[in-house]
Amino acid sequence: MAAKRRFYLIDALRGLSLLNMAGYHFLYDVNVVFGREPAWYRRADVFLWQQGICWAFILIAGFSFRWGRRHNLRRGLLLNACGLLITAVTLVFMPSEAIWFGILNFMGCAVLLTLALEKPLERLPAVWGLALSFVLFLIFRSVSVGVLGVGPWTLRLPETLFRFRALAPLGFPDAGFASSDYFPLLPWYFLFLCGWHLERLFRRNKTLQRMAETRVPLLSPLGRRTLPVYLLHQPVLMGLCMLLFRRPGA
Repeated sequence: MAAKRRFYLIDALRGLSLLNMAGYHFLYDVNVVFGREPAWYRRADVFLWQQGICWAFILIAGFSFRWGRRHNLRRGLLLNACGLLITAVTLVFMPSEAIWFGILNFMGCAVLLTLALEKPLERLPAVWGLALSFVLFLIFRSVSVGVLGVGPWTLRLPETLFRFRALAPLGFPDAGFASSDYFPLLPWYFLFLCGWHLERLFRRNKTLQRMAETRVPLLSPLGRRTLPVYLLHQPVLMGLCMLLFRRPGA
């Protein structure tokens, strides 16, 4: 389906998410990295904005997984390599803002994991798969702080799960773990799967497919260049901040 048709509206949504992310990161740099308002990111409205950006990127990534299936192995490895590069760069130039298992490493691992699980996942009806994935996302939402469940139906996870740094990518960070961008497989992989199952439903709806062929000026082309924009936007924003404000720690 996707080999013959381009769903430009999905590209546009991805492009809009990129602009949203760039705006958030610019304000994060100004307020947190350059010290204008260090507690800015703790505000409830800022948290909701940040979560909305994350949800959009991960849902769209899962949604479009099948459209690049011939290149998904290469894409998964490339995303992980880029994620490791960002870790190295932040460790060298901004150790206080170092990134461990950020969004790119998560995306890369999610792609590789879905490649391995695609056949058994296909056996689930799409609606049930979507519902189950979303429920599991909610159940595992607070796993990184040692809590499993929703609302009053929660339980504390064993502390032994949080003693090994190697388990941080799964969602079990140890007490000394810190990352300015952290997306462990639990719970975020279940949100990725929500997008994957949504695409299965989309595939059956010709009306939605016709709507999704709509081109959106600027946003649709931007959404086709996600990785280079993601890799370049922070150095550009940091350079802009250095021109406008004092350097961090100066």
